[in-house]
Amino acid sequence: MNLYLISQNVNVNYDTYDSAVVCADNEDEARMIHPASGYQYASDDCIKWDGEDVKWSTWCAAKDVGVKIIGIASCNMSNGVVCASYNAG
Repeated sequence: MNLYLISQNVNVNYDTYDSAVVCADNEDEARMIHPASGYQYASDDCIKWDGEDVKWSTWCAAKDVGVKIIGIASCNMSNGVVCASYNAG
């Protein structure tokens, strides 16, 4: 598994995520992780995000997510959000 920086610059309002570090097997999997899914009180809807932007005002559509590999995950890490950047308003 790898560590990826995912980011977006489409939705840059307050109360949005601009980036996150995620642990995933590949770029496609990383692109489909919503930054809020790592939040302690994340709803099931957020964890099961389908990549569409219709109802996700805090992120963007999966097609607009930039993905960059930044390292190799340790063997005990699981898929998901490591940390995320949220722009509170």
